[in-house]
Amino acid sequence: MDTVFRVAIVYVVLFFAFRVMGKRELGSLTPFELVTLMIVPEIVSEAMHDGDHSLTNAAIGVMTLFLLVFATSVITHRFPRAAKVLESQPTVLVSEGKIVEDAMNVERVSVEDLFGEMHKAGISRLEDVRWAILEGDGRIAIIARDRTPAGSRPTLRDEVLT
Repeated sequence: MDTVFRVAIVYVVLFFAFRVMGKRELGSLTPFELVTLMIVPEIVSEAMHDGDHSLTNAAIGVMTLFLLVFATSVITHRFPRAAKVLESQPTVLVSEGKIVEDAMNVERVSVEDLFGEMHKAGISRLEDVRWAILEGDGRIAIIARDRTPAGSRPTLRDEVLT
């Protein structure tokens, strides 16, 4: 039973440590994936070294970890309030061509990072960005402004006829 408690404590500590670090540091991994990837080798390595820990103890530790990951995903799916605490929410970095400096500072995103993502999206001017959103997985989504004049937009009818 000691293994279950140790794994649960490490899981909770690492999970909240990565939530505090921020979205950009996590890259494309979710906090659940990162915690799982970090803990599994440590749990299994104890059993692999023929130490005091048995293979059964390692299996109990791994199963506890996966049970915690499963329980966390069920909780975030079923309870929206818990999801707001446990999962990263998207953050608007640019709104209608203007940088939201408070959001940039809170999320620790540099202007260089923002412009790099704009260039990847084929946008060279900040004024051409309708939205730049830092997603929960650390990626920046860039949505360009629609520069097509309202009268010249094709309608659905025009699209079907061509």
